[in-house]
Amino acid sequence: MANTKSAKKRVLQNESRRQRNVARRSAIKTAAKKVIDALSSNDITGARELLIKAESQIARACGKGVLKKNTAARRVSVLAKKVAKAELAQ
Repeated sequence: MANTKSAKKRVLQNESRRQRNVARRSAIKTAAKKVIDALSSNDITGARELLIKAESQIARACGKGVLKKNTAARRVSVLAKKVAKAELAQ
């Protein structure tokens, strides 16, 4: 356990930041699932709009240091490929 006042403060700060990061990661996963659900229900225009929102959330998380740059790029790329494939199939 932390002994000094500053170490105790750091423990509290780290926990609040961890919870914030968990919430951001969860929101990203939810946004990605919404895109995939829209694609599975053949809602291409809805999926395109949801992709833009998901991409924005992923970029924000990358900027905040929650996701690494390549991880963020890979997640956006996978979603974009799925949307593009569905658009071509239509």
